[in-house]
Amino acid sequence: MRKISIIILILTIFSFLISIYFYPKMPERMASHWNQYGEVDGYSKKIWGTFLVPFILFLTILLYFLIPKIDPLKNNILKFINYYDAFFLILCIFFIALHLFLLLWNINIRINPNRFFPIGLGVLFIYVGILLKHAKRNWFVGIRTPWTLSNDNVWQKTHLLGSKLFIIAGIISFLGFFFLKYSYLFVLIPVISFSFFLIIYSYFLYQKEIK
Repeated sequence: MRKISIIILILTIFSFLISIYFYPKMPERMASHWNQYGEVDGYSKKIWGTFLVPFILFLTILLYFLIPKIDPLKNNILKFINYYDAFFLILCIFFIALHLFLLLWNINIRINPNRFFPIGLGVLFIYVGILLKHAKRNWFVGIRTPWTLSNDNVWQKTHLLGSKLFIIAGIISFLGFFFLKYSYLFVLIPVISFSFFLIIYSYFLYQKEIK
C-alpha cells in the first residue's frame, strides 16, 4: 500500500475518533448548515451532526481505493497516481477541517463560515487545477465530457486550459475571505462559469478534431 494511502486511512479513522471525543459535548440540536451570509439556517440531531462528515469521508475514501481498480482505463490513472493520491489527501484534510469547524461551532468556538469556506475551497480548486494538468484520460477523474472521453487530443487541450482556470478560480475564492457578505459569490461564480465554459470548449475542440 502506498504511503499516502496509509496516511489517508489514518486520517479517516482519526475523524471518527474526533466525533467520539466530542459527542458528549454536543447539544441535542446541532447547527449543521449556514446560509450565504454565514448565518445558521439548519440543524441536525446530535448523532447525525457529530458523525455525518466522517461517514461522508469514509465513503469518499472507499471511492479513492476503488477507482484505480474499476476504471476501464485504470492504466492511465497509474500514470498520474501521485497527483491522484495527493488530491484525496488534501480532500481528506479539508473534510477533517470542516468537521472540526462544525463541532467547535457547537461548543461556541466559532469561526465565520464565510472566512473558512473561501480558503478551504480555494485550496481545493487550486489543487484540482494542478491535478487536471497531469490527468490522463479516464472515466472518473477530470473533465469528463463525451468529447474529452472520445479523443486524447481533446482531453489534453481541455485539461490544460482547465488547469489554468481552476487555479484562477482558487485565487478568486481566496478573495472572498475579505468580502464576507459576498464570499459565496467569489467561490461559486468562477468555478461554475469555468466548468460550463470547459464543457462547451471541449465540444468545439472535438468538432475541430473530427474535421
